[in-house]
Amino acid sequence: MSADIIKKTAAELAGLISSGEASAVEVAQAHLDRIAAVEDSVKAFTHVDPEATLAQARTVDERRAAGEALGPLAGVPIAHKDVFTTTDMPTTASSKILEGWRPPYDATVTRRLREAGLVILGKTNMDEFAMGSSTENSAFGPTHNPWDLNKIPGGSSGGSSAAVAAYEAPLATGTDTGGSIRQPAAVTGLVGMKPTYGGSSRYGLIAFASSLDTPGPLARTVLDAALLHEAFSGHDPMDSTSIDQPVPPVVEAARRGEVGGLRVGVVKEFGGEGYQPGVLARFHEAVELLESLGAKVVEVSCPHFTYALPAYYLIAPSECSSNLARFDGMRYGLRVGDDQTRSAEEVMALTRAEGFGPEVKRRIMLGTYALSSGYYDAYYGKAQQVRTLIARDFDAAFEQVDVLVSPTTPTTAFPIGERADDPMAMYLADLCTIPSNLAGNAAISVPCGLADEDSLPVGLQIMAPVLADDRVYRVGAAVERALQDRWGGPLLAKAPEL
Repeated sequence: MSADIIKKTAAELAGLISSGEASAVEVAQAHLDRIAAVEDSVKAFTHVDPEATLAQARTVDERRAAGEALGPLAGVPIAHKDVFTTTDMPTTASSKILEGWRPPYDATVTRRLREAGLVILGKTNMDEFAMGSSTENSAFGPTHNPWDLNKIPGGSSGGSSAAVAAYEAPLATGTDTGGSIRQPAAVTGLVGMKPTYGGSSRYGLIAFASSLDTPGPLARTVLDAALLHEAFSGHDPMDSTSIDQPVPPVVEAARRGEVGGLRVGVVKEFGGEGYQPGVLARFHEAVELLESLGAKVVEVSCPHFTYALPAYYLIAPSECSSNLARFDGMRYGLRVGDDQTRSAEEVMALTRAEGFGPEVKRRIMLGTYALSSGYYDAYYGKAQQVRTLIARDFDAAFEQVDVLVSPTTPTTAFPIGERADDPMAMYLADLCTIPSNLAGNAAISVPCGLADEDSLPVGLQIMAPVLADDRVYRVGAAVERALQDRWGGPLLAKAPEL
């Protein structure tokens, strides 16, 4: 029964629990058993507490037995990215500077998961402070891709993507600053969604780049992603950037899943040199599939998308240099060198030197330089102007089409360590995903097959206008349904057994 339970979707598990065919405790125990069996190989989690997990599950079962009305995902287990504050578990952002820190409050996303009755299995590994594309920049070591344990699971939400792909959890939370949900989803064969910026709350999310960070779901199906999206999204008065609008009808769109008459734009700038042939082959097949399903496909040019990567790597480090100033060894977390002989400045410098990893230090230095006197207008100011031009490219494109499509990533998962000493090669992993973060619009990655060269997953990215999140679910569900009919089941079923 345990082996059967972990392969079920979140929607199926919710149905079993609701009908009484399985209890929340049984479902939680099955996933805890799976974590115990494969975690030494996958290394997706930074914290798991089986007793606390089972206590949450028992509470759901007791509430259901008492006749309480519960949410559609009540009793379903979830892996929670270690960047959201949790009062009952450490929150470290996978950084030594926060090792063991227990926050005094829950993030809004955490609180809404609890209110919806989801059972939090534990916290997942990530690139430190969400800075990276491979989950190698973690104080706790790298996470491994369940498709090939020598490959990266994407980043920064790589622990979340690996947990879901390894059947350790049916659902996971992630955050997307430059592609950190969609890219790991693509390279592990999952669905990963970046909601419209402001559509999900950042309150209690340890900030990397405040104008970009967006919480979102990772799941094995489009419907599961939509159910989780709906559960934790919506206006939050605690977040000044939160949009005071209803959550778009994402679940209804995921159930509908049809594209007849929809106008689909293929982004001209995303393809060609630097793209793996197998990735492009699967992408073009997905475009042909959309056409066969009744969509009208046209090529669309977004000329300023080619400047998105350099603009992002000025804006994001600039914001991180400001946000990470709070980690100073004075208020919470690690403190080094406080022997009563050193000044506060010396203790601060020693703490940061030991507490931050190389990638975090690199981005703080880049951002501080870009914001410094004499360089602000030349670097940060220009990058913000490019950001405006990218948003205008999206506006112009969405006057012609309903959604845009592209590969999610230029390549499939690369070997652990291959790009560790080449930051520029690492940054290129987010080439296709960054524009949507800069503009703030909705974007999703859905599996579209395996590359011929290495039999690793390829993702199809679908982008829609601001607050048209339901549109990407509608298209994603249509693609998923058609491809699963062709494959005879989900793509993840083709993954090697761990």
